[in-house]
Amino acid sequence: MAELIDVADPDDPRLADYRDLRDVRLRTHLEVEHGLFLAEGEKVVRRAVEAGHSPRSFLMAPRWLDGLADVLATTDRPCYVVSEDLAEQVTGFHVHRGALASLERRPLPGLDEVLSGAARVLVLEDVVDHTNVGAIFRCGAGFGFDAVLLAPRCADPLYRRSVKVAMGAVFAVPWTRLPDWYDALPDLSSRGFTTVALTLADDAVPIADAVAGIDRVALVLGSEGHGLTSRWEGSADRRATIPMRGGIDSLNVAAAAAVACYVVATRG
Repeated sequence: MAELIDVADPDDPRLADYRDLRDVRLRTHLEVEHGLFLAEGEKVVRRAVEAGHSPRSFLMAPRWLDGLADVLATTDRPCYVVSEDLAEQVTGFHVHRGALASLERRPLPGLDEVLSGAARVLVLEDVVDHTNVGAIFRCGAGFGFDAVLLAPRCADPLYRRSVKVAMGAVFAVPWTRLPDWYDALPDLSSRGFTTVALTLADDAVPIADAVAGIDRVALVLGSEGHGLTSRWEGSADRRATIPMRGGIDSLNVAAAAAVACYVVATRG
């Protein structure tokens, strides 16, 4: 059973894992350096623990203790019980879901392990917004994708905002970072995947046509601003677009991922 510890001082050093959560640059550095990540909210905390991530500690308002009692019963790690006002002082924002957990990061699996048995894969190049990364993971999980692969500059799927938006899908879908950015798509092709890049290129065909008849598909999405680099766009096996009306030529990358994942999942 977790040890319940009442804390009344926002400067208590035991709360260091939870400090200044709105400072993205600081948190990204600290979390990677110390091998931790944060989960927020009852459902997400539960899913993180159930996925096998070892807790370092918990931070909860009293009213959330009963809802997570079964999770707290599985560990001997400390649970710091604080008022909601104190939680806001420590974290820098209103923790309206009342519960946070600091958990240990696990080493990333290798590419061979992540792709073993996979037939539907999402591949992200330079998607740097944590909200978009979380939303794409949620789409992938919801439409039955088997894995997510990230280029080196993509945002961290285990950053608190990504985890929250994904509703814990980052724990359900295997993922890793690509070891070789330049030849990543040719490598996937050599492994039996047909890489389909979402792009506005002149030779792009409607997404439904691009994924028809493919046994193993890797959907490739680019950055929020400029889309895919010329290297990834050109080295994909196929280029696809989402047909649209009304003079709108593109969607937010997370919305595009949702549409494309749906098309793949429902193709005949």
